[in-house]
Amino acid sequence: MSEKIVGLQVNDLDNVATVFQDTKKEAIVEVIDKKGNKKLIKTLADIPFGHKIAVKFTKKGEQITKYGEEIGVATQNIEIGDYVHIHNLESIRGRGDWKKKEGK
Repeated sequence: MSEKIVGLQVNDLDNVATVFQDTKKEAIVEVIDKKGNKKLIKTLADIPFGHKIAVKFTKKGEQITKYGEEIGVATQNIEIGDYVHIHNLESIRGRGDWKKKEGK
């Protein structure tokens, strides 16, 4: 019997969850949301401990949301079960060129 792999989706708006152990491609992750609902997702790649797995399909150019906050933009289509990291996510945190102009 294989070990249970758990992922946590903190906010209903999140399209990613965090995995709590190193996860191999084609492993099954039990993603739990804040209400205790569970869904099983098959990984499409290896995902390191503490990193993100896609829980919803995200089109190129759409935002990536974690903990209810936008953390970046998808640089390619991201399938459910994909590893979400710098290879398919452009971070927008700390980037002054993404701030809205205040009309000054």
